[in-house]
Amino acid sequence: MAASAPCYLGWDFSTQQLKVIAIDEQLRVIYEDNVQFDKDLLEFGTHCGVHVQSDKRTVTSPVLMWIKALDMILEKMKSSGFDFSRVRALSGAGQQHGSVYWKEGASQILKNLSPDLPLHQLLKACFSVSDSPVWMDSSTTTQCLSLEKAVGGAQDLANITGSRACERFTGNQIAKIYSQNPEAYAQTERISVVSSFAASLFLGAYAPIDYCDGSGMNLLQIRDKIWSTTCLNACAPGLEEKLGPVVPPNSVLGSISPYYIQRYGFSPDCKVVAFTGDNPASLAGMKLEEGDIAISLGTSDTLFLWIQEPTPALEGHIFCNPVDSQAYMALLCFKNGSLMRERIRDDCASGSWDEFSKALKCTVIGNNGNIGFYFEVIEITPEAVGIHRFNRDNKKVPDFPKEVEIRALIEGQFMAKRIHAEKLGYKIRLVAGTSVSLVDVVKLAPEPRLVVIPNAGADQVYQPLLKRYADLEQKVLCTPVSSHLPK
Repeated sequence: MAASAPCYLGWDFSTQQLKVIAIDEQLRVIYEDNVQFDKDLLEFGTHCGVHVQSDKRTVTSPVLMWIKALDMILEKMKSSGFDFSRVRALSGAGQQHGSVYWKEGASQILKNLSPDLPLHQLLKACFSVSDSPVWMDSSTTTQCLSLEKAVGGAQDLANITGSRACERFTGNQIAKIYSQNPEAYAQTERISVVSSFAASLFLGAYAPIDYCDGSGMNLLQIRDKIWSTTCLNACAPGLEEKLGPVVPPNSVLGSISPYYIQRYGFSPDCKVVAFTGDNPASLAGMKLEEGDIAISLGTSDTLFLWIQEPTPALEGHIFCNPVDSQAYMALLCFKNGSLMRERIRDDCASGSWDEFSKALKCTVIGNNGNIGFYFEVIEITPEAVGIHRFNRDNKKVPDFPKEVEIRALIEGQFMAKRIHAEKLGYKIRLVAGTSVSLVDVVKLAPEPRLVVIPNAGADQVYQPLLKRYADLEQKVLCTPVSSHLPK
């Protein structure tokens, strides 16, 4: 990096690690590093970055672990000779839904940090709740039912906030804190989500929540981008004051805290831009535009969608769009992802992905009308479980030939993704979308690389299959399985 070249820092406070990346004005990566919580911060005793309590449903992370990780990574950067004075601005992302509880008086400590000490020593007494609830938590069923009842039902809550009540969502986690630990709630002067907490560390003051991350809390009116008074009152008293305002995701919050200027040599002109949630950040970072859809094929399969006219449903989530304030993003999560594919690979392709791929290539698109649903564990979208196979006449059959099984799995998983995306308002794009302001920012980034092209005539094959798949899912599979869930 040339001596005078400006650069920009991006931070990611994720579940298992803290990551940093520095880019120059051509979007070239000039520095990156990470601190892994389990490996580098053994004293906090986390597994995969979290503490799972004895009930197996309460999942938290130590707030000071995140702060000490920031200390460590900044010291690593300093030791490597990184020139902090060239940083013009910084921003970042945080794992969505997690919450941090600042104790009364913490704002004064945050404003007057001594550069002689690391952050984790300066801030160790600043939190009324030492372990933060995170997105993996599923212990707030009672609070979810109460919130939905307060607004008239699950669909009414989805219409307001973009999602029905979800156990991991921040509003329900706050309601649990208020219910079970009212003293800690009373001692709390500000509640941050992980992203605004991280921004606060750099700002030296409480950073506001951006409305994209805020739309993952069951508290924000996603169309008006303001807190819902009804939802706030249903969760805890005085909550609006403790949450503070919401702001657009591109808001410049102010200059960096003097602490970083004196301890690390940041420029006083370095700006702190609002941090956002990891899911909205993914949509922006992948350069998605209107009509685009991104699919992450992981342990759980996740869809990110850019949509203009959302139709909130009991399945999936609608968030504010981080790129276009007039648009929205939708997120769908399917629990039976790669583990289900690996099981069918092992059963039908001798554990070989090459054999799996050959089976796909030797079967025809549409699978001669054979359809399969594959849910080894209770699915999120839809709430169903088990393996169900149907022939071209919609008659249930006990098994398929191996190559038919493989295609039924893949086709079924992707038909489900399209069907449920369309329920949330996604429409297949027939022409290129119009440019948005982010395009100018990321125009130097690499373009997506085309790796596959749909078969000619695929649309004619799959349109009737999609209808059959949706009808079968509704008629045969969508019976409540709540009785299977742990109480």
